[in-house]
Amino acid sequence: MMLASGHAMCLAWGLEKIFFYNDAYAPMLGERHPAALGIPFREAWPDVWDEIGPLVDRVYAGETLTFENLPLVMTRKGYAEDTWWSFSYSPLRDESGLVCGLLNVTTDVSSNFRVEQAERERDEANAQLSTNEDRLRALVDASSDVLYTMSPDWSEMRALDGRGFIANTDMPTIRWIEDYLYPDDRGEVLEAISRAVAEKRPFELEHRLWRADGSVGWTFSRAVPVLDSAGEIAEWFGMAADVTARREAEIMLKQLNETLELRVHERSRELMEAEDRVRQMQKMEAIGQLTGGVAHDFNNLLTVIRASADLLRRGELAPEKRKRYIDAISDTADRAAKLTGQLLAFARRQALRPEVFDAAERVGAIADMLRTVVGSRVDLKVVPRCGACFIEADSSQFETALVNMAVNARDAMDGEGQLTIVVEAVDAVPALRGHAGVDGGFVVVSVTDSGTGIPEEKLGRIFEPFFTTKEVGKGTGLGLSQVYGFAKQSGGEVDVLSKTGEGATFKLYLPQVEASAAEGQSRAEEPTDFSQGTILIVEDNEQVGEFASQLLHDLGYVTRFAGNAREALAILAEESDTIDIVFSDVVMPGQSGVDLARVIHERWPAMTIVLTSGYSHVLAQDARHGFTLLHKPYSVEELSRVLRQARKPKV
Repeated sequence: MMLASGHAMCLAWGLEKIFFYNDAYAPMLGERHPAALGIPFREAWPDVWDEIGPLVDRVYAGETLTFENLPLVMTRKGYAEDTWWSFSYSPLRDESGLVCGLLNVTTDVSSNFRVEQAERERDEANAQLSTNEDRLRALVDASSDVLYTMSPDWSEMRALDGRGFIANTDMPTIRWIEDYLYPDDRGEVLEAISRAVAEKRPFELEHRLWRADGSVGWTFSRAVPVLDSAGEIAEWFGMAADVTARREAEIMLKQLNETLELRVHERSRELMEAEDRVRQMQKMEAIGQLTGGVAHDFNNLLTVIRASADLLRRGELAPEKRKRYIDAISDTADRAAKLTGQLLAFARRQALRPEVFDAAERVGAIADMLRTVVGSRVDLKVVPRCGACFIEADSSQFETALVNMAVNARDAMDGEGQLTIVVEAVDAVPALRGHAGVDGGFVVVSVTDSGTGIPEEKLGRIFEPFFTTKEVGKGTGLGLSQVYGFAKQSGGEVDVLSKTGEGATFKLYLPQVEASAAEGQSRAEEPTDFSQGTILIVEDNEQVGEFASQLLHDLGYVTRFAGNAREALAILAEESDTIDIVFSDVVMPGQSGVDLARVIHERWPAMTIVLTSGYSHVLAQDARHGFTLLHKPYSVEELSRVLRQARKPKV
């Protein structure tokens, strides 16, 4: 009956599960037929035995099994393929009821299953497409952008969906150039389109367009090419977003920024003008304070000179009184010179006489003099902490600075306390008063007192000229300003550390030099066997020139006079052999005394040159410029000494 059946059947018989089948089953075997007939089931289907072997065992255990669309990977025509089967497994029993085999009625449903699967996949795809269309529609409805397609060459545009912000988007098809682009942006947009078409890449640009209400708006356009099977552009799909509000906001922000910058600039200009006015007021206040202080001190000095001169005019004065008034005039002149020297020192305009010396040795040398200045109730100690603290500075101004700091300390202690002067070498000057620190070797002279200290609000003004915390008549306010000016002009710095009630420490920093620099200094020697000779006086002030001529006549010199450098050079051109010394003022109209001295030295190298000045910014930068200098005001003794020391012997 199995062999005659039109259904595909196979049989497993006995414990070894020998495999038999009918003619209808044979096509399912493919290349296995007829070799599979009469061999164990396992050997007939080795490629699927892992799947069907357990089923066969269950049937041999007496279970009837039915399966629909059972997937099996089978080897057919030399390669594996996915197949689907319907199986009906029934146990076969002997007379005693024991299972002795199984009968399998099977159907290959792979073709039907594939059709059904394709239909299912199609239905699922259609359902997903419908869902995607619904989502896309919802997205489009929620968007304010315009969706469009474009012909391959961008000659025509079709709006798929729009919100009415692009002109004529209600038309099914519009001309891109005529109905969409704003004329001023046409060139830029067409150039970008041409590049995108040629390179088959997305187009992206922000540009202006005509809006539906006739106004000009801004859009951000982006379109991507859709390629056909040949790789050519079939069409473009794009979107256009209305960004007019953002662009208008950017323009407003730019205008606001420009307006703000203008306002800030105007405000800055007003602040600068206000600062200039404040600085001018401060300058006028400083000038007023300086002028008042100078006028006060000079009027005091002039009072002594004027009164002494008036008394000297009286012929009935006794010799001792005449000497007293003459000495008063001389002393007062020295005090006036010291006052101007302090002013110039503060302004860093004083002509210094630099020399190399050991600062610690010099402090020790004047310690006794300082003890006399500060008084016996002040315990003065000098502590040198460096073996060779050589500096190059004006020794006289250095000593004056020490005296000024010591006097300031004495007054701060009310004449009684501890005063310590420490001399040491340091590697740098710290940052002071807003200025950066300076690296390098420095010698610092620290003057520490045990006085009342300086209030914090006054620390910034203590170096100002005529500023003093002392009572009226107990100080000019120029002592510390001289220290400040001397330090600055000498390439150094001055600092103060103080707290109210804890005393104060003043630190004078001066650049350190090698000890060998002192060996090259020449000492002035008194020349001998000179006749007085002839002096050419060069002075633009006729009164000063006449006075200098009288002094020199009294000293035994013959004088010639020139009112400026040009006249002096003319005289020397004719009479250089008879001129022994040129005595010239520094500050003169036209060619200065320093420039004149250089010309004379170049033309007549053997000529003796002496310069004199009360003040010159040129001399403040370099005290002598290589020439002998005599400071105004000068005494007869100073004049005579300087001329003798400077004069060169005739060759």
